[in-house]
Amino acid sequence: MDGKLYVQNQTRHKTDGLSSSTLVLRRGQAFTLLCGENSFQNHIFVLYPDIHTFLLTAGPVYVEVPVSVSGQPSLTQWTAVLERCVLNPTGPRAFSVSLSSPASASIGAYTLQMRIKTRLSVKTHFLCQFTLLCNPWCPADSVFLQSEDLRTEYVRSDIGLLFKGSPRNIVPNPWSFDQYEKGILDICMQLLQLSPQHQADIGKDLQNRNNPVYISRVISAMVNSNDDKGVLMGNWSNDYSGGVSPSQWSGSADILRKWAETQFNPVKYGQCWVFAAVMCTVMRALGIPTRVVTNFNSAHDTDGNMVIEEYYDEMGKKLSFSRDSIWNFHVWVESWMKRPDLGRGYDGWQVLDPTPQEKSTGMFRCGPAAVKAIYERKVDAQYDVPFVYAEVNADVRTMIVRNGMVLSTSIDKRRVGTLISTKHPGSMRMQDITSEYKTEEDYVSEKHKSHYGVPQGSFQLLKPPVVGENISFIVIITNNEAAPKLLRKHVNAQNKEYNRNPTGTFWEAHDDVKMAVTIQHEISFNDYMLTEAAEDSLVNLAVVIEDVKSQERVLASEEFNIRSPSLNIQIQNEFSVIINTPQVATVIFTNPFSVAVSGELTVSGSGLLEEKAQMRCVKCVLLPRETMKKPVNFTPRMVGAKMLSASLVLENPPTVLHGFKTINVQAS
Repeated sequence: MDGKLYVQNQTRHKTDGLSSSTLVLRRGQAFTLLCGENSFQNHIFVLYPDIHTFLLTAGPVYVEVPVSVSGQPSLTQWTAVLERCVLNPTGPRAFSVSLSSPASASIGAYTLQMRIKTRLSVKTHFLCQFTLLCNPWCPADSVFLQSEDLRTEYVRSDIGLLFKGSPRNIVPNPWSFDQYEKGILDICMQLLQLSPQHQADIGKDLQNRNNPVYISRVISAMVNSNDDKGVLMGNWSNDYSGGVSPSQWSGSADILRKWAETQFNPVKYGQCWVFAAVMCTVMRALGIPTRVVTNFNSAHDTDGNMVIEEYYDEMGKKLSFSRDSIWNFHVWVESWMKRPDLGRGYDGWQVLDPTPQEKSTGMFRCGPAAVKAIYERKVDAQYDVPFVYAEVNADVRTMIVRNGMVLSTSIDKRRVGTLISTKHPGSMRMQDITSEYKTEEDYVSEKHKSHYGVPQGSFQLLKPPVVGENISFIVIITNNEAAPKLLRKHVNAQNKEYNRNPTGTFWEAHDDVKMAVTIQHEISFNDYMLTEAAEDSLVNLAVVIEDVKSQERVLASEEFNIRSPSLNIQIQNEFSVIINTPQVATVIFTNPFSVAVSGELTVSGSGLLEEKAQMRCVKCVLLPRETMKKPVNFTPRMVGAKMLSASLVLENPPTVLHGFKTINVQAS
């Protein structure tokens, strides 16, 4: 195909920038072909248009499209219309043909040929190969999204934030979706080709690819490697030997390329935010509007009873008696599509979760579960609505036990799904979408209820905890009777991972108190310091208040994260960054720790850096309060909002630091 026409087609189809070995088009939209007279005897178009036919093949599936002299493109079937004769003073004439696909065409790689029948022969000529994607710009497409701003954000944007941490101390992590990086679209297509569904029945799989519900279930399973030749292997063991710690990934291209370059062996390793971010890349590349969503205090209900059981001993130590758990945060994606299989009212955002937690019809995948079905508690709706409903709405039953006997029980109906969030369109702020999943009754916290005669306890952090600093907090004990009481206070702190129950106690305090009191505590950095590199340390803090006389006990607990320090990125001439013009950024880090640190700095930016720039710190060792300033040269290759991100992996203390800067690249 003529290079100029190639660019024009991709620009009209909003696929400019996507890197593929083929022309990239969107379904439900016409594209233009030029057919030369010498090659195809196009004068026959005028005399015998019915003997020219386009042949479209995708595997064993093929479509014949007769060429007509006049007519309009159709949204329900493939059509080819002869547009005009193109005069060329220096060469043969050519004919312009408009070929259009139905809005429900199957996505995938197609081969386009033309068959010309004459009295003497039938000849078939190869024209081109093209990749067909979903089309959220086409009202007849089942992924149509009405707002141009939202299409820009959820299909075309290649930058994002993944929210982690805890509801009171949210940590935004930058992520580069990388769908415009070289070869990434072709790799995304290979996920479909390598799926068990395609391997079992190629024809059936290709026909089903007209439906985003089907496509999304295939991708949800293929992003993890549990049942197939999928992309990522999950690992929550803290032993990441033989691979990369999930905290060290900052973009999807490295992961997808590594998968393709190793003959589709799983990439090591992923956790929930990595699975979700890679799925977001694939879905946006395929043309399905998608966003990454974080659910804080996310329940993993293993027995389907919508209740999470938690057990503590009388000293405030959380026990691992239950297979159920509450993840401090869990990350999935939502994709926008129609749901005719569910009836009226369930179109729109659908939850899809590629993290391998539970099987859905025999494979580790989840969704698409309509967000409106979750909101309406329609737990009989496909797919996996009960599981997602429990993630955001399960009750928490907490028990204090001793020698197998339950000493006290409390139920919390508000803790799970405390906050559900995503990146705000057009900015790097957080958007609270809790109300899309939960009714006001479900998520507005109850006021604290005092129980006469029973002492109460609560926590208050004096400042947001930061790695390298001590944790300062107060325990507030309230005696609800006028007469003094002898009370015992047990405070227990445990390290935990975001997706499971905590491990052993690393700090505790026990006191006798006789009245209402506020007691301040401090946990030193040496007490909680991690042994493995992570972005944020998580702590489960619990207090048990015991009435010595009545033996009644109450428990209060809170899980919080200890944030890592941030990297600062400054851009020279920040407000005049021009495409194809060299620029300089500086990554700045001041060592806040009381010990010297060393580590490796990685800087990346899709559309800004040709390849990820990986470099050691300016100084192998940074002394306490010493500042590192590392210049990074880059040349923007694309116009629009781009992001430069940096991560610094420190060896001692083992932690991962992040920083990012958004850049508005202007045309020259």
